[in-house]
Amino acid sequence: MRGPNVVAGIGDPMDVASRKLLVVRHAKSAWPVGVPDSLRPLGPRGLRDAPRMGQRIRELVGTLDVVVVSPTQRTQQTWALMNEELGHGGHVVTDPRVYDAWGAHMLDLVRDLPADAHTVMILGHEPGVSELVLSLAGSADDDLRDLVATKFPTCAVALLSADRPWAEFAPGCAALETFTTPKD
Repeated sequence: MRGPNVVAGIGDPMDVASRKLLVVRHAKSAWPVGVPDSLRPLGPRGLRDAPRMGQRIRELVGTLDVVVVSPTQRTQQTWALMNEELGHGGHVVTDPRVYDAWGAHMLDLVRDLPADAHTVMILGHEPGVSELVLSLAGSADDDLRDLVATKFPTCAVALLSADRPWAEFAPGCAALETFTTPKD
C-alpha cells in the first residue's frame, strides 16, 4: 500500500488540480432467505469491517467532498458505519445508477460528478467497482491492477487520482495509488 495523501477541500471547478476517486465495494452482506437482493443487510463481518475501512479512508484522503452510494440496504449500511469514522457532513448522493452499473456506466457517473469536488467516494457493487478501477487505471499500475483484477473483496477500497476535471475522465487517465482490503 502506498502512503496516504491529504487533499484540500472543494476549490475552483475549472482548475486541473488532482482529483481523488475512492472506489469502494460494500461490506460483507448477509443472505437471509426470501429477502430481495436490494434489501440484504450487512452480516457480522460487514458490521465489523465497515468502520475499520472508514478509518482507513480517513487516513488515505482526510475528508471527502462528495459521496455517491448505491440505494441498496447493504451499501447504505456500509456508508453509515464508515461515516461514523469519517464524520462526513457534506454532500451524499444515493444514485440508483450504481446498483447494476458496469464499468462504462460507472465512468458516465464519474463524468457527472460536481466539477468543484476534488475528493469523491463511490460506494457500490461488483462487477462495476472493479471494472471502473481497471478502466481508469493507467498501465503503470500493473501490480495493483493485478490485485484488483484477481478479486475486489467486500469493503475493499481503491484510490485513483488524475489531474483533470471529472468530465474529462477516460480509460487509462488515472493513477491507481492504493488498493486495500479489510485483511491488509
